[in-house]
Amino acid sequence: MKTFMFKRKPLATSMSLILGATSMLSAQAFAQEQENAEKKDTAIEVISVKGIKGSLIKAMDIKRESQGIVDAITAEDMGKFPDTNLAESLQRITGVSIDRSNGEGSRITVRGLGPDYNLVTLNGRHMPASSLEATNASSSRSYDFANIASEGIAGVEVFKTGRSDVSTGGMGATVNIVTTKPLNDPGMKATFGVKGVIDQSSDEGDSITPEFSGLYSNTFADDTFGVALSGSYQERQSGNAQANVGGWRTFPGNINGYDWGGGNADWGGLIPDGENAYQNYPATTDVYSVPQSLGYAFHEVKRVRTNGQLTLQYQPNDALRTTLDYTYAKNEVNDRYNDVSAWFNFGPSTGVFSDGPVVAPLVYSEAFGAPGDLAMGAGNYSTVNENKSLGFNAAYKVNDNLKLELDVHDSSATSSPDSPYGSNNTMGTATWVRAVTTAYFDTPLPVLEITYPDGFNGIQAADMRITGSSFRNSQMRSDVSQYQLKGNYAFDEGIVTSIDFGVGNVEVKNRSAFSNVQQDNWGGLGDAGDIPLDAFTLDTISDKFDVAGANAPGMLEEFFRWDFDQLRAIADSTYGALGSVGDCGTSFCASSNMTTDRRTTEDSTSAYVQVNMEGEAGDMMWNLSAGLRYEQTDVVSRALVPTYSNIAWAGDNEFNLVATGDQEFTELKGDYSNLLPSIDFSIDLTDDMKLRASYSKTIARPSYSAIQGGQTINSLVRIDGGTGARGNPGLKPLESNNFDVSFEWYYAEGSYLSAGYFRKDTSNWIGYTTVEEQTFSLPHPAQGSRYAEAVANGAVGNTEIRQYIIDNYPETVDANGFILGVAGDDAVATFDITVPVNSDDYVIDGWELAVQHIFGDTGFGVIANMTVVDSDAAYDNTSRGEQFAVLGLSDSANLIGFYDKDGIQVRLAYNTRDTFLASTVNALGLQNPIAVGDYAQWDMNASYEYSENLSFFIEGINLTDEYVRSHERNSLQLNNLTQTGRRFNIGARYTF
Repeated sequence: MKTFMFKRKPLATSMSLILGATSMLSAQAFAQEQENAEKKDTAIEVISVKGIKGSLIKAMDIKRESQGIVDAITAEDMGKFPDTNLAESLQRITGVSIDRSNGEGSRITVRGLGPDYNLVTLNGRHMPASSLEATNASSSRSYDFANIASEGIAGVEVFKTGRSDVSTGGMGATVNIVTTKPLNDPGMKATFGVKGVIDQSSDEGDSITPEFSGLYSNTFADDTFGVALSGSYQERQSGNAQANVGGWRTFPGNINGYDWGGGNADWGGLIPDGENAYQNYPATTDVYSVPQSLGYAFHEVKRVRTNGQLTLQYQPNDALRTTLDYTYAKNEVNDRYNDVSAWFNFGPSTGVFSDGPVVAPLVYSEAFGAPGDLAMGAGNYSTVNENKSLGFNAAYKVNDNLKLELDVHDSSATSSPDSPYGSNNTMGTATWVRAVTTAYFDTPLPVLEITYPDGFNGIQAADMRITGSSFRNSQMRSDVSQYQLKGNYAFDEGIVTSIDFGVGNVEVKNRSAFSNVQQDNWGGLGDAGDIPLDAFTLDTISDKFDVAGANAPGMLEEFFRWDFDQLRAIADSTYGALGSVGDCGTSFCASSNMTTDRRTTEDSTSAYVQVNMEGEAGDMMWNLSAGLRYEQTDVVSRALVPTYSNIAWAGDNEFNLVATGDQEFTELKGDYSNLLPSIDFSIDLTDDMKLRASYSKTIARPSYSAIQGGQTINSLVRIDGGTGARGNPGLKPLESNNFDVSFEWYYAEGSYLSAGYFRKDTSNWIGYTTVEEQTFSLPHPAQGSRYAEAVANGAVGNTEIRQYIIDNYPETVDANGFILGVAGDDAVATFDITVPVNSDDYVIDGWELAVQHIFGDTGFGVIANMTVVDSDAAYDNTSRGEQFAVLGLSDSANLIGFYDKDGIQVRLAYNTRDTFLASTVNALGLQNPIAVGDYAQWDMNASYEYSENLSFFIEGINLTDEYVRSHERNSLQLNNLTQTGRRFNIGARYTF
């Protein structure tokens, strides 16, 4: 139990917990520390606080005393955070929503702005972020909270309005993670926790996996030297069951109408299998979609997370305090899966359709003339994320008025494969047994029904063959070097109380790379019987799901599981090299020869000043802070691109680029500057009520792919030129002018009500334009004197023209019979290059409502909040063209009830998030949206304090076994359904 002393203030006495406020609001505490110390001789009282109630009071105090709109979460006790995952704790804050990965919170959306538009800092320092994508090089700037364990965290604060002294990059919000500082709480403190994790989603591995955490803090030499050491080790064995559609193809009803001759405008359009093939056929004013495939996947995931931090502090006198800290986080994830799926070929079909205008099939069925393949794939891959941060801070009181602070740090984040096979690997097997394939989409879990050929008695291991495979190597590294020099000058009298000022520099270096060794023999390799029969294990499907549709009578009943390592070894030794090869010399491992390699350096220099004022308007105290931040950013971006030497005229209308076989780095540069004002005003209407108004301008930087330095051109060229794409390091950052108004009523100890309106006028969103460029100066063989001579001599059409050139200019024809361009004679080919540009402006606005109430001394309390958010950048599901929409925009709400008294703590939490748009491009690369459906989850934790030092606890996550479901234009158009199951933690914590 901890003891705090603080000055009494009207109705804020019980909220001014100096430990929490000092550790959480480090910037404000630095400016106010001496002032508070000089007032210690006034009336004080002693309060002992810990547990749920203490945490809520500290967080409420931070909210009340902060400049601008700030929400916070603090540890309930040393080493004990409200939730086992930081993201899951953050979702309890109004305006914050989370994305989940394998049932754990990973990334956050704040006020409708997604993970890439929020900045995460550690103790006020810009933190690097790295992540991996499955099938390409990552370009994301988002921070994954799954990398950090909550046990070593003192608190998290969310700055929803911009501040001049905060690093830029958080257009939505800046989230600051705060760690333990020993001199903030002198004396010896230590805690050790042990936990057993029971994950009901796993069918393999240990039934209980261990977690250990410890935290030690002590001060020495009359509290002039302090050391804090924290560490945690966590294992989790989990699983998930998924249903997947490999993307939907969308068509307008007025183009692909009935054509009894079987004609179609595009592949995938409906071809009726007889006159009565379709029920409720799409109208001419509708848009309709058909599925590319349907299948089920079953994953087993092992996660090992290791965290540690060492903090050393030295304060030789009252004027100087120095801090040296090192933070380490490692997250290792191994994923093994098996799947089964059926691919639609878009031949004659039957179906039953929903009503328009956005039409989806309730039933879609295709028959095959020859048996189609039933695919059964598998994957086995491991990845590792590693974060390191070394920082130094010195705070120096020059005199009674002037204080200075220097902070420097060097941090890195890396994401890479932890397997010789690559970062994301898949192999396929198949047996050719599908006579009719039918998909039912009228239940939450789609039902795949396979009709086998006559006389067939079930799938046989002897018929299985290896098919296509892909071994991907994705890597990403981000390094941040930053220094900040801050100052505060306090005035002895007058309306201006102080001035904050500072300069800083942050350099962010990022590299993201990718390669893929893929062989596309999806029709099968070798012969049936190449694989030992005992490699296959027959398994069932419907029992893996607890979702409506799983027990449908027509559901595919069985599939083969097989061991990825075993079949990869067989393929490696049996089939060897099939086209592209990896480092092992065959097509069955990853390659370190990167085909995508982006390297970007962003160097930002900044300066800021902020004036803080206070006064009285009648009986009402008011505060005003007005700041201005200037920042200059220089961007240097390099990218590896393939190079070409010529254009080959290979067929009548076929023109191919001739590759040199080499790759080279190309470099582009850009720069931009920003002037970012911020104004925060608050007034105490009464001792209990506060009104706030804020304005700030914030920015978020474009994705790394958008500013890449390289240019790639497509290998197929038209007679009038080609196409390609490149990045644009000259892009301006995304900008947001933020307006906030809020009312807060602190009506009792630990209890408050708040209501706020926010508006974000955003601009510089990324769009695309096309420019003409003569890339690589390639001569076009159909744009020179030879072509003109052929026409002049009567050649008509490309066949005759090509033959004329081949007959009369054989020296310009290569060994393949392709006509090559002639430099100096043929015109240089012009390419239409797609370039990202700053384009549209959009408005995001919404309301935040929150209430927190503690029922006196009963121990009971309740927290309820909701966020309603809207934007004029909504997605139009009836439009098939390319369009922009704000991703992640959704309403959200929390309801939390708790009890905290006599050593017993219980919390039951409900969180819900409405449907939100996750992408505007689907798995096929088509302009189809992917929306994540509404989701709600119940969590619980309870603890019992057996003694002053020892407590026992139990935690339950996803108590009602909810699943996450995403879809495309219509909720019937499933994209993915993932069921992760419940998770329980049982453990004990001992505090010294």
